Formats: sequence, C-alpha cells, structure tokens
Amino acid sequence: MQNFVEPVQPALTTPQHSPEAGTPFVLFQSDVTRRDDTVHSLLRRLGVQDSAAAAFLRQDAHARQLLQGQSRKLVSAETDDQRQLVRLTARWLPDERAEHYNRLVVEKHPALGWHSYTEEAPLTRSTRLSSGTIRHSLFAATDAARLPDEIAAQLADLFGSQIDFRRDLQPGDRFSVVYETLEADGEVLQFGRLLAAEFINQGQVHQKLWFEEPGQKGAYYGADGQSNRSAFLASPLEFSRMSSGYGMRFHPISGRLKAHLGVDYAAPTGTPVRSVAEGTVAFAGWKNGYGNVIEVEHTERKSTVYAHLSRIDVRSGQRVGQSDRIGLVGSTGASTGPHLHFEYKIAGQHQDPLNIARDGGGQSMTVAARQEFEQVAQAMRRQLDIAATVVQASAD
Repeated sequence: MQNFVEPVQPALTTPQHSPEAGTPFVLFQSDVTRRDDTVHSLLRRLGVQDSAAAAFLRQDAHARQLLQGQSRKLVSAETDDQRQLVRLTARWLPDERAEHYNRLVVEKHPALGWHSYTEEAPLTRSTRLSSGTIRHSLFAATDAARLPDEIAAQLADLFGSQIDFRRDLQPGDRFSVVYETLEADGEVLQFGRLLAAEFINQGQVHQKLWFEEPGQKGAYYGADGQSNRSAFLASPLEFSRMSSGYGMRFHPISGRLKAHLGVDYAAPTGTPVRSVAEGTVAFAGWKNGYGNVIEVEHTERKSTVYAHLSRIDVRSGQRVGQSDRIGLVGSTGASTGPHLHFEYKIAGQHQDPLNIARDGGGQSMTVAARQEFEQVAQAMRRQLDIAATVVQASAD
C-alpha cells in the first residue's frame, strides 16, 4: 500500500467569524423536569445564570406551564457565553394517546424583551431495533443492551405467560426487539409500544407481533396468528425482583417456620402497583398485619391481594382494568421494609402467584384479516433479523 501526502494550507479565521468581532457564542443544554423542581433548580441544571429570565419564568402564564402538571417535560436551553438565557424550549405530551405534542417557547427579543408562546405540533413516530444476550438476569441484559425500562417491562409482560424469568432463564438465551419512539423536533419524548419481539429460551423460539385487526382492539400474536393475550399479567410491578417466594419459610419478624402464601417483591416506597387483571375491588383499607391492602375479585372465582401499600388509589366496589394503577408500594403493617406482598387465590384457596400468567387464553384472528397480518408479520420478522445481526456484529 502506498501513502500520498499533500500539504494543506489551513483556512485563516476571518474577523467576522471571530468571537472578538461580535459573533454570538451559544451553548445548548437539555434536561427533563422533575416532580420537585423549582425555576431555580431547573435553570441551574441547564447551566443558566440569569435572574431576569428566572423572574419571567415565575410570573408569565405560559412559562408557568413548565413546572405545572406532569414532570419529565423535555427542556432545552440556549445560553450565551455569560450563561444568560437566549431561548428556552419545552416539549411534552398532553396525554398518553395524543398524536401531537405541546411546545413552550420562551425567548428574548432584542427590542421587546422576554416573551413566550405555546403551540401544538404533530408527533413523529419511528422504530428502533435492539437485542441482547442473557448473562445473569433479564433486566441486567436489557440494561446492557441499553433498552429503555418501558420497553423492557413490556418485554417481560409479553413473554411472562410462557417463560418464568426467575427460574427458566439460562446464560446464552437471547432476545431481539422492534419498538416505537415518539419524537418531537428530532428528540425522543416517549417510548411507545413494543412492535415485535423474539425470545430464544433454552433453544426454544418465542415470537410475538403487534397487530390491529380492523375494527378490533390491537393485540400480540404468534407467528401462527393466534393471540396469546393473557388474562393475567405475570407481575403486579413493572420492574422489580422477587425477594421471597411462595411456600414454607422462616418469618422475618417471628423467626418461626411458616407457610408464605404469596410472593414478595422488593421495591422502593412509592413504586406504582397495578392490577394484574380486570376485576372488582372487594376490599380496600387496613387489615392487621397486611397494613394497607387491596383485594380484587376476578372471573372464575379468582382473586388477587396486594399488601403493605403506602397508599391506596381505589375504593371497594370499583371496577379496575388490567394494568390499572391501584396503589403504591410501602411498608405498612407487619413489614420489615418497603415491598409488595402479592397473593393469588382460586375459590379462596391460595395458589403460587408465579403461575398466574399461565391462567389465560387467547383468540384467533378472523380469516379476513389473515392476509394483512401475514404482510405485517413478514416485515417485522425482517426487522427482528436485522436487530439480532447488527447488535451481535457490534458486540463481537
């Protein structure tokens, strides 16, 4: 191989492009709003030191939306070399089903001073691919693959009725996913739905694809077109680890060997607790060692119990849907620390909650929708193949 070297004369910086000539020097920084944010704390994280801008944000009706309502609004700030605010932009979704996003703009006009406005703009939907290999646990693998927590939780829910992620996983098991992002001005506001997923567990391939049959509610289907929508979710928490299983154990308070008629999930106080299936709240209140507890009755004489809650968000007699938030994790009653105690019963008899997701059936799609499903499925399988190949190549 032969190298060629050619001298290059560097371009001289002209006065009109130099900082001395007055060209503005602008810094960009982004962050998200937090539940306990103040104007001061947000601007500090954004690198802004501007008392006039801070005063405007506190007083202006449009600007006050920045810290009102939901947290985790995406905020971008432009500052000059004196850390004075030039422009601030915030973006957020008005609700989970929105097809547009809200944009707040605060900027300094040379003649008019500070002003603000809000507007709506259409969301951009795009897809991303990812894959990972199990070394120790599912959630360690999704973290290593930089998979968003929202998508990892959907992945666990999707295959929870077929794979016991606490007992069935083996090193070398693999997953590939195609998922949706909701973007505003080129930045991700929210991660959407898991569109397709493949999980290879102990050599067995499990594959699910999202499909919306015209006139029907969307669902996940296997390659055979059979819906595997489970009547019960695998877990009442989106993202947690089981800290105590079902069966005999030494009670953490009494120290005696005693039957543990549920499972415990370690989680911080305030973690949302969801109903694992549709049903009616049979009890919501305080009950001895259970502390704050909720019992939900489902079909076929099945019921679930959620105990030691820090807060109850439902009332007796209320109807709840699958995945609806019903309370928050806590440590009330006979509890040694924050966790959720979860029970599953059939006709009043306790069952192992780890088998709950297997108690659900599916439904077949209509013949008329089969051709459209095959086209969607073929496209998604190609993307799953790409996801596995690209990530594996980069890992090697």
